Amino acid sequence: MKSTLLGILVLVLLISSCAPLRKSGSGPDSFANYREDLSETLITFPDLREQTSSQVTSTSGDSQLAVDADLRVALDKFRDGNRSERTWSGFTVLVYSGVDRDLAFKTRNELYTAFPEMKVDMQYQQPRYLVKVGKFINRIEAQSYYHQLRSQFPASRIIQDRFQREGYVNPDPIQDGER
Repeated sequence: MKSTLLGILVLVLLISSCAPLRKSGSGPDSFANYREDLSETLITFPDLREQTSSQVTSTSGDSQLAVDADLRVALDKFRDGNRSERTWSGFTVLVYSGVDRDLAFKTRNELYTAFPEMKVDMQYQQPRYLVKVGKFINRIEAQSYYHQLRSQFPASRIIQDRFQREGYVNPDPIQDGER
C-alpha cells in the first residue's frame, strides 16, 4: 500500500511539473521603439582623398622616404650575404641513379641526343652514379623539364640539391686548407 501511495504521489508530482511553461518578461513589442546611439564610441577615419592630398603637398617630388634607404641597405646586406655562401639550395631533375657505370654513360648520351638544349650533369657519389638535368631555384621551374623527360625516361624525378655558386670567391682561403 505504501508503494502504491508513493507511486501515485510521484505521478502527481510529474504531471504538475509538466504544466505549460510561461515565458517570463515582456514580448518583442516592448522593444519596438528601442534606440541606442553609439556614435560617440565609433572610430572615425579621415577621408582618403584628404589624406593623400595632404601628403602630396607636404613632400617634394624628388625626395625619397626614409624607408627606401633602409630597404636598400637591407637588400645590399642580403645580397652580400648570399654572395659569400659557397652553395645554394635548389632543385634538379634526376634522370638516373644507380651503380652501373655503363648505364649511366648511356643515359647521359641519350639525353645529349634527345634533348640537346638541356644541360646534363653527371656525378659520381660513391657507390652510385647520378645523371641530373638543370639547376632550378624553385620546383615549379623544374616541372617543365620533368614533363619533357618523363616520356622517354619514366624513372626521372625532381629532387632537392645543393649547387656550387658560379663566380664564388672564398674570402678566407685558410678554411679550404690553402696556405
